[in-house]
Amino acid sequence: MKPPAREPLSRTRQTAIHLEVRDQYASTDPDFLAWREGRRTFTPDNRADWWEGWHDVVQASVSRGVSVRRARVVSEPLTEYVRWEYDYALTNIAAGEDVRWLPRHQAKDLAVPAVDFWVFDGELVLFHHFSGDGILKEREYVNDAPLAAWCVKAFDAVWARATPHEEYKPV
Repeated sequence: MKPPAREPLSRTRQTAIHLEVRDQYASTDPDFLAWREGRRTFTPDNRADWWEGWHDVVQASVSRGVSVRRARVVSEPLTEYVRWEYDYALTNIAAGEDVRWLPRHQAKDLAVPAVDFWVFDGELVLFHHFSGDGILKEREYVNDAPLAAWCVKAFDAVWARATPHEEYKPV
């Protein structure tokens, strides 16, 4: 499989945006399974237990002036997995990401790609292709200026309507 988002993020100069549109990802994730069992391994006070390479790359990028934003389009009520993502978002925020949430019914008139994606510096698009049960099957990197511009426009439309993480109340 092609390399993850941390590689292009480590080279990003200005902006990195990430749109997530699924209600379910890999339900075999050990952190998710621990969360389901009531174990909270990612509280702010035990940072050493959850801080990993991804967080290092985000923090380094933000430190050099890169804006890293993540928006999630979600169905309400939230699936169990997305509720876990909501709780886990504190790790993204601690690293320097700005996270927002948009209920799917509020996105009904937006043109949004049907797949999750990243756009780095408005140029490189990374699409994540998942199986129906949420297993990542492929990472597809695309250098296509019109497609990147369309993805940025879609992300910006979601971002403008979405609620900042600290204000969003999961349903």
